[in-house]
Amino acid sequence: MLKLANIHHIAIIASDYQASKKFYCDILGFTLLSEVYREARQSWKADLAINGLYQIELFSFVAPPARVSQPEACGLRHLAFSVEDINEAIASLTAAGVVCEPVRIDPYTGKKFTFFADPDHLPLELYEIA
Repeated sequence: MLKLANIHHIAIIASDYQASKKFYCDILGFTLLSEVYREARQSWKADLAINGLYQIELFSFVAPPARVSQPEACGLRHLAFSVEDINEAIASLTAAGVVCEPVRIDPYTGKKFTFFADPDHLPLELYEIA
């Protein structure tokens, strides 16, 4: 069996790189570790971290095709972030103009969760761990 150590990163392609960089850094609180323009691809690449841990590669590409997100399309369903206080996190997102779905309760764990979207409508989840 393959012995994986961890998930290294998640790659996200943005239709508007600057808007997505602002969303992930200024609204969600990621730290920009590095950023480079790749001339041959006419593409930006940013490495983003949560609490010092590299988590997301954010890319721009010229005219990327839209990805089907709804209804439940085959493939990656959503990206979930853990939070200690879901109500506090929702209030922060709401203050930044981000719309969250009503809070639900996970029927298996009893934990609270909600969904929201990034600027390209990538489905994101907040999952309360407290």
